[in-house]
Amino acid sequence: MGIVIKNGRFIDPASNTDDKLDIVIEKNRIKDIGNNLHPSSGDEVIDVKGSLVLPGLIDMHVHFREPGREDVETIIGGSQIAAKSGFTSVCTMPNTSPVIDNQALVRFVIMEAEKGPINVFPTANITKGGKGEEISEMGELVKGGAVAFTDDGKPVMNSLVMRRALEYSRMFNVPVLSHAEDKLLSDDGLMNEGINSVRLGLRGIPREAEEVMIARDIILARLAHGRLHICHVSSSGSVELVRRGKSDGISVTCETAPHYFALNDNAIEEYLSMAKMNPPLRTEFDRKEIIRGLKDGAIDVIATDHAPHALFEKMQEIEYTPFGIIGLETAVPLIITELVRNNNFSYIEAFSKVTCNPSDIVNLGRGRLKHGEMADITIINPEEKILIDDKFLKSKCKNTPFIGQTLYGKVEYTICNGEVVYANNQVR
Repeated sequence: MGIVIKNGRFIDPASNTDDKLDIVIEKNRIKDIGNNLHPSSGDEVIDVKGSLVLPGLIDMHVHFREPGREDVETIIGGSQIAAKSGFTSVCTMPNTSPVIDNQALVRFVIMEAEKGPINVFPTANITKGGKGEEISEMGELVKGGAVAFTDDGKPVMNSLVMRRALEYSRMFNVPVLSHAEDKLLSDDGLMNEGINSVRLGLRGIPREAEEVMIARDIILARLAHGRLHICHVSSSGSVELVRRGKSDGISVTCETAPHYFALNDNAIEEYLSMAKMNPPLRTEFDRKEIIRGLKDGAIDVIATDHAPHALFEKMQEIEYTPFGIIGLETAVPLIITELVRNNNFSYIEAFSKVTCNPSDIVNLGRGRLKHGEMADITIINPEEKILIDDKFLKSKCKNTPFIGQTLYGKVEYTICNGEVVYANNQVR
């Protein structure tokens, strides 16, 4: 028994295809793609007229908090939210408690994820304990299933350590994902340094705290001949540095998050801690330059940096509340609304950032609609309006500045490894 998806608008960014095509899934793979395909006896037929049929979405930057903060989120719970949001694959960050810096913890994440509905690919910390001092056992971690190394949450300030990380990771053909922040320069700031931070009387984080480290890491990638990926770029200068690195032939890629192309630092006054994130929301000029970077390819990936926090943590004074917002459930509506509808992105341009591009960077072998490929498929109605409210949000935590907004783009089906894991507003 297979699945036949009919009458959808077939969007495959990897092959630059935008056409009306049907798909036949047999077992866990795509068996056929073509016009007017007919189901066999016993096949499940899904008629998706008016909807987009895309490769299963990939989020290469999420925080599922397990081990250590299962009260906030778990691997299985986060996987269910990802399935509901159209994501068939995610890469989890290692700044858990304990830090994921050994093979046993990587395998724990993989074993827990096997109980959930989607593919979960763990990353491991660059250094032991996330202390930025001693390189983790990279060979053992890759053997255990780690797909990349990162310092997310706590940047490696020691340039020699980062150089060695880029050199050693090259041996295993995996990227280093850099949380680019000079902690001394950011100096416990709370929001973007600028007119708004002065007006609100809040300590600012200058864009240079991000840009200095991006410049350093690009130079180190050139020296080490390693593969560098910059996480969550937020400023115009960061985009320009990556653009320059690419033009110089350095192996550098980068991501941004939906909140950086949807909001600017004016949001802090209205949403306070719900708009507090690191790196912070920047100016309107930066927001527009992020969009330009997505359009011209300087920015390769959209990743949510999904960061659940308990309500009691986020409802403190802004000085004491943690950085971060949830992002999985609002990702598709923000991509459709802000990029496609408001900025004239084609579906191929927008969704390449959450399909083939992240797959290629982290070597996942996913993100394509092609005969014989694993059947990871996301189906979206781009015209349906979504009200972001408590009823829509199923995440255990609701820390987002987008509550109350009406956006476009509803995930209708998520198919992972040939199985329908989300349909009719329910995770299966």
